Amino acid sequence: MRGEPGPLIIIGGAEDKTGECRILREFLRLGGGTAARVLVMTVATELPIEVGMDYVEIFKRLGAEDVRTFDVSDRKAADRDSAVQFVRDATCIFFTGGDQLRITKLLGGTRIDSALHDALGQGIPLGGTSAGASMMSSTMIVDGEAETNPRISVVQMAPGMEFVDGVVIDQHFAQRGRLGRLLSAVAQYPHHLGLGLDEDTAVVVQGEAMRVIGSGAVSVVDAGALAHSNLERVRKDESLALCGVKLHILPEGYGFHLRKREPITDWGRWESS
Repeated sequence: MRGEPGPLIIIGGAEDKTGECRILREFLRLGGGTAARVLVMTVATELPIEVGMDYVEIFKRLGAEDVRTFDVSDRKAADRDSAVQFVRDATCIFFTGGDQLRITKLLGGTRIDSALHDALGQGIPLGGTSAGASMMSSTMIVDGEAETNPRISVVQMAPGMEFVDGVVIDQHFAQRGRLGRLLSAVAQYPHHLGLGLDEDTAVVVQGEAMRVIGSGAVSVVDAGALAHSNLERVRKDESLALCGVKLHILPEGYGFHLRKREPITDWGRWESS
């Protein structure tokens, strides 16, 4: 019998790995604490051994005894029985950074893809940082210019892994000046919320709501009530006009209701109500 889907721990990249490690510690807590069986998926990176061993050392230092890495070099490998079993044996699954297109191209539509969705549906926490965050949504940002005004040409979109619906995720947000490209994305997909995650900052998505943890903030761009845009008549390299877009800046302790499109200004009180 399927219960409540597992939480998603979506990280904006460059999370603390040497200090308190609050985000990675929370991921581990949700996955079973010291009894967790952690699976580190390195499919996004071209340096799977080096990146994988970094996270093995971190999670073991945080108290997990069973930490395994798994890399997928081609789609045939993603359909093997042994690959599916790795996912089924884990109590929490973590995607490293790298290139989000590598994740979708190597895993999309494979048996591992199905196993990951099954695991999430059975309550297994799924985490990802940087590229591992961007791929969580049904439509993802794969590339784009930073520190620029909104234009159609500044952002490239592609299908994601569909672990969370109704959002478009961008990472390294404040540090790389990516507001313009996130606005460009939601202008084309106004039914989606734009989530801009700063470095060392994450959202924990559980059901219809998410909470913010970490040292930075999460920018939520809501174009659902867009009153006016010139999207239909501008060329790709011309500036977009966007009127009526809402922007919420949410630090730790705040949250957001994804279905109601409303900020939660006191997560602790809201959670206990």
